[in-house]
Amino acid sequence: MSDSRGQQTSDQPPHGDGPGARRPPEPPERGSGLLMGRPFGVPIYVTPSWFVIAGLITWVFGGRLNDVLPGLGGSRYLIAFSFAVAFYGSVLVHELAHTLVALRYRLGVRRIQLQFFGGVSEIENEAETPWREFWLAFVGPLLSLALGGVFYLAMQTVEAATVPGVLLTGLMVSNLVVAAFNLLPGLPLDGGRMLRAVVWAVSGRPMTGTVAAAWAGRALAVAVLIGLPLVGAARGTERTGTETLVDAVIAAVLAAIIWNGADGSLRNARLKEVLPGLRLRDLARRAVEVTADTPLGEALRRAREAQAGALVVVDGRGEPIAIVRESAVRAVPERRRPWVAVGPLARDLEPGLKLSADLSGEDLLRAVRATPAAEYLVVEADGRVYGVAALTDIEQRLTAAVAGR
Repeated sequence: MSDSRGQQTSDQPPHGDGPGARRPPEPPERGSGLLMGRPFGVPIYVTPSWFVIAGLITWVFGGRLNDVLPGLGGSRYLIAFSFAVAFYGSVLVHELAHTLVALRYRLGVRRIQLQFFGGVSEIENEAETPWREFWLAFVGPLLSLALGGVFYLAMQTVEAATVPGVLLTGLMVSNLVVAAFNLLPGLPLDGGRMLRAVVWAVSGRPMTGTVAAAWAGRALAVAVLIGLPLVGAARGTERTGTETLVDAVIAAVLAAIIWNGADGSLRNARLKEVLPGLRLRDLARRAVEVTADTPLGEALRRAREAQAGALVVVDGRGEPIAIVRESAVRAVPERRRPWVAVGPLARDLEPGLKLSADLSGEDLLRAVRATPAAEYLVVEADGRVYGVAALTDIEQRLTAAVAGR
């Protein structure tokens, strides 16, 4: 049952991971992690991975505190944990900056997540112009730079060799690092988004900007993988093997995040470009209508004669009531097909399984996401059966489009 009714022919990238980065919206789902609040109506979640990085920051910063302020004892880890919380508070301010600008432009924000390597703002729609995109990306690092300046001014009011002095110094440096890291010119970082906006403005094509920024992101990933351990080695000869290994692991993880984010940005841009051409009418398989008591063997014979790729069960009035599941057909041995009726092999037409043949693009994907299923009945505007759309056919079309085939 694989014949299709029609020929299967057929930009904006996501906001990727990283401290203060953004990524594209996903299908509506419950947020993962702890819900911390809803400022401006946007839910904020702390994912389980945050506790891992918070523990790591507490351990590393606690060790440094012992070197700078000896005599704190075990309380240094409580202070270090406070620094971890304050640092992620700064990351949250970075994300809220993206959120406020997105809401100002009426782009919508699904949620904010604080996780292992920073924060993610899931913005629902894309900026309409390159300069809106540029400002949407730049405002996050700008707020991080501003926070770095605020903490620097606060440092001037306390003694450096005190707990407040050390905490303020750490927060100043960490915010400057977050700003600098996110300004690196490669997707999925904010700097990559800014580069994309500039190329988009010059070329007039969002896709051209995405390709340029994605390749810059890949080059950046390689530079991080090689350069970060070299920077650590250049600090001196007293580094331990553990410190060298930690540098290498961090470099590998960051490089993987940047590389995967750049690839994801490019795939999403291609998907955005081809999505308007995704039409359910072109994807639907021709269907043969049978009653529930029709033997499977006979139903398949009719389908072969009609060059159809699907079976629809109808009632006594000819109204469609179910779709015969392709997986169930495959599970029936050929020798038993003359003795098995199609009724038990069908899935009833629940709400959401009947789709209009005129659906296309994002509306089609939204309908499929709303009611997950292997097959959908495709109908004309007057209710007549047009065919059956298999989820595998939709996925294959999208995969081929994203791969550029």
